[in-house]
Amino acid sequence: MQKFRRVFEGIAIAGQSTDLNDFYTELFITERVSGEVNKEHEVRLIETASRKPAKEETPIKLEDIFKPLPGQDQPSRTIMTTGVAGIGKTVLTHKFTLDWAEGKANQDIHFTLPFTFRELNLLKEKEFSLMELLHHFFIQTKGIRRYNRFQVVFILDGLDECRLPLDFKNNPIWTDVSKSTSVDVLLTNLIRGDLLPSARIWITTRPAAANQIPAECIGMVTEETHSTTDSESDWKRGFNGEMV
Repeated sequence: MQKFRRVFEGIAIAGQSTDLNDFYTELFITERVSGEVNKEHEVRLIETASRKPAKEETPIKLEDIFKPLPGQDQPSRTIMTTGVAGIGKTVLTHKFTLDWAEGKANQDIHFTLPFTFRELNLLKEKEFSLMELLHHFFIQTKGIRRYNRFQVVFILDGLDECRLPLDFKNNPIWTDVSKSTSVDVLLTNLIRGDLLPSARIWITTRPAAANQIPAECIGMVTEETHSTTDSESDWKRGFNGEMV
């Protein structure tokens, strides 16, 4: 709550911050037929979203992102959210985490663990077990050994900033949460479900970097866009959900 409640808009000035809950905008998610990640130029993505008819958008609350969509029996384990630079992908994950921490939503989740690829890049040459990696970022997790007994959400924000190889093809299968290896091996195995398969994964990225993750590793792709269809605002953030 201390980390994500207060945010700076624009250029950060000491003492001038805003409560995230005061300016956060409700989101939309739309299930699409195609399973391909949108690779259009970012400017064209904005133009396309602005022309989308309102009837194509089905509203869904942020706290439902890890719940089954209509027609699904099970929720998606791994979700990827794409969106152009500056549209609010990071704020989106902060709001999800803040609502969980404040007890407002997703109280079936025991641990929400937000990472940024910018932070993970700094550990490129080091080795950790998954437990050691969690202890490195979240000292509160020390003493926990059986993560498979808990519902855990990993948030991996900013895939477009990743400087790790993410070699899904050649990295070895890794299933032991207590055995050390490279951060790259930990991430690829976590994402594809070999390491801690009970965990849920949420990845955010700009569209051009989305193909760093094999399509078979992603259960649902959502696209965060602006919409001009809202009657109360000229611009409103949203999700365009895409089942894979």
